[in-house]
Amino acid sequence: MRAATAAAGDARIRAGMTIAEARSRCASLRVAHWDEETIARAVTRASAAFVQASPQVTPAAGAPGTWWIGASGLDALGGEAALARRLLAIARRWHPGARVGIADSCVAARAATWATGHPARELRRAAGTHAGTHAGDAPDDAIVIVPPGGCARYLASAPLGLVPMDEELRETLQALGVRTAGAFATLATEDVERRWGANGVAAWHLARGEDPRRPVLARLDAPRAVTAELSPSVPTMEPILFLVRAALDRLVQDLVRDGRAAAVVAITLSLDDARGALPAPTHTHTVTREVRLPRPLARVAPLLERCRALLEEWTLQAPVCAVAVAVTATAPLQGAQGELLDPAWRDPAAADAAFARLRSALGTGAIVRPVLRDTHRPDRAGAWERVEEVASAQPDGKRESGDGGAAWGAASATKQQETTSTSPSRTDVPRTDVPRTDVPRTDVPRELSLVRERSPAAYRPPGGERPAAPSSISLPHPPALRQLDPPERAEVRTADGIADGPPRAIRWRQQVIKVGRAIGPERLTGDWWDAGYARDYWRCEDTTGTTHLVLYRDCTASGNAWYIHGWYD
Repeated sequence: MRAATAAAGDARIRAGMTIAEARSRCASLRVAHWDEETIARAVTRASAAFVQASPQVTPAAGAPGTWWIGASGLDALGGEAALARRLLAIARRWHPGARVGIADSCVAARAATWATGHPARELRRAAGTHAGTHAGDAPDDAIVIVPPGGCARYLASAPLGLVPMDEELRETLQALGVRTAGAFATLATEDVERRWGANGVAAWHLARGEDPRRPVLARLDAPRAVTAELSPSVPTMEPILFLVRAALDRLVQDLVRDGRAAAVVAITLSLDDARGALPAPTHTHTVTREVRLPRPLARVAPLLERCRALLEEWTLQAPVCAVAVAVTATAPLQGAQGELLDPAWRDPAAADAAFARLRSALGTGAIVRPVLRDTHRPDRAGAWERVEEVASAQPDGKRESGDGGAAWGAASATKQQETTSTSPSRTDVPRTDVPRTDVPRTDVPRELSLVRERSPAAYRPPGGERPAAPSSISLPHPPALRQLDPPERAEVRTADGIADGPPRAIRWRQQVIKVGRAIGPERLTGDWWDAGYARDYWRCEDTTGTTHLVLYRDCTASGNAWYIHGWYD
């Protein structure tokens, strides 16, 4: 069987079956002789007719009766709805049951031709509102227009039969309970590649609406890939990085010659894990990971540093016998030109290169920035976030944070967060008269008002007269609070030995600090849905007025558990 009609498909007859197998499923099956020359002439005539509606026409390979037709750039002629009606009128010269589907990808457009009934009408109404033209004039639900950017959502409920893949893979997925394209798309790409190889990954991308097929006049990038074998296999990343560098040199030269820049770089490692019983297995175990760049690049140095960071986080499960580096997505090569009289302009590529050198010398997590967290817990109100890209310069001189990665997907490296607090050296004693610049200072929002107060006796107004009876005077600009990560345990002696009494003496880091003034307690509780906490915070000043500590008593712990939270500069 070379092809089957829609009615035959309803009888579970598929292309590739023998005639005997097909007749066993449908006794009234009508079989016609397959004539290659006759079909080729009919396809040519139909393609010539479709060119009247769009200049981009390609017969679908292996699927006679299906054409990929470009629908872009026709807004002045009525848009997608008018094009669909014209194509339907042309197609019905050959078959009265012709159908038209329009989508961003070929796989979603083909699936749309099989949609009938109420869901199709809903999609047409949504598409008509977007394009300004309704497609509802077409009878019999013969036109379905998938809204722009909605291929993945549309395919989520589509059966696996509408996604091109090997029949063995389709049967395996159905046996595992995966019956829709959406369920298949939710699987991890590493698991799909490990089990079904490159064919499984290609089908997985189609299930997500990512289809590289386009009409003939659409510009297609030539395959850009470099493959190298390793003999013998290597268990470390150093030889692999050497080959990746050489591959990037060649790929970047080709990109610059064509006026293109790399947006996504894929690295595929072939593992020598001796799978299978044969000495020369037909299926090689491959693992592919991608580097998605925040902005397209055509320079070797920043690309190499991104690939180096990816390889450093890659744990090998077996020795590597081959390496393939491919540029899977490109963009037009653009050169940013700065303003001669604008001293604030900086070249983003230069900043990327500087950050890449810092990451190479200090590690992938060396470039960080402070961020705020939505919590009232002081020790978790801030964090360090790894910087993946540099802020991009705008034509008007303003700068915004680089979000070009959204166009190409999330960055490959997972962002890691660390707490903003840092602890002093074990031999130092915190003092306010010694400035410290080892950590950046950030304003961290917190419910707890950890602000040092000046003693009433030390305060005099500009006129020289002391106020009548002030209880406390707050500094106009509160000093920085340095938090310990994690808080350190301390021994505290309270007044009259009461557990919740004010501290009188603190033993910390083999030193005894006598408390001259203690302000508190200030109860702070929260996170009852997670690991709840309850603390009594105290702000303590020693008798000399040079050390100002913030400590708390853990009310949830058994016994008298005190911790040093930090100190003021």
